[in-house]
Amino acid sequence: MGFQRLSPENAAIGVTMVDLPEALSGFFETGQAAAIWYRQPEQAFQDWIDRLPAAQLPRGREILRPEQVHATVIAMFDRAGMPAGPQRDWLVEDITALAHFFADAMSVAHLRLRLDVITGNACRRFHIDAVTARFLCTYRGTGTQFGVSTDGQEPREIFTVPTGAPILMRGTEWPDPNASGLLHRSPPIEGTGETRLVLVLDPITDPEDAV
Repeated sequence: MGFQRLSPENAAIGVTMVDLPEALSGFFETGQAAAIWYRQPEQAFQDWIDRLPAAQLPRGREILRPEQVHATVIAMFDRAGMPAGPQRDWLVEDITALAHFFADAMSVAHLRLRLDVITGNACRRFHIDAVTARFLCTYRGTGTQFGVSTDGQEPREIFTVPTGAPILMRGTEWPDPNASGLLHRSPPIEGTGETRLVLVLDPITDPEDAV
C-alpha cells in the first residue's frame, strides 16, 4: 500500500480534477466515478478553523430544501458557540453555495446535510456509499482518502483529497454504475489528536422515506 500526493497530473482513473466548480459537470460523463474541485481555502480561514476548540465546531444532521440551508447552518453554528466574524461568515456562504450547486446538479428539491466533528476512526474501511451520489468537503483536518481496487481489496495506492477541496462521488445507487473500482474512506486518525470537520451532502428524492 502506498500513499500518493494528489494533483491534477496524477489523479486516479475515473476521477476528474477541475479548477472551477462549474467544471464538476464532467462527473456526469460516462466512466467518471468522482470529481474534485481542486481549491485551497484562504490561509486566514484555515488558521481560524484549525485553532477553534473542538467544542465550538458545529455538528448536526438535517433533511431540508436548499433555500433552508443558510439559516440552518447559522443555527448549527450558534448552538456550537462558534464565534462570529468574517471567517464564520465565509463558511456559512460556502456551505450554502455547495448545497445549492449539488441540489441543482442532482435535480432534487431536498438534501440531507450533515456536519461531522471527527476525532477517531470513522468509516476507516474502504467502501462505496449506499446513495446515488455524495458531496464531501473537509474543512479541517485530513481530507477523504480514495483509491482504485479491481479485486475488492484495499487499494494499493491511496490518494488524499486536499483540505477544503470538495469531492463529488457516485454511490451504489447511481442509475448507471461504472466499474471503476473507486473506493473511499475517512482517514484513520485515532490517537493522533487530530480533529476533522466534514460536510456531507446527499440528494433526497422523497423526504418522508429518508427520515
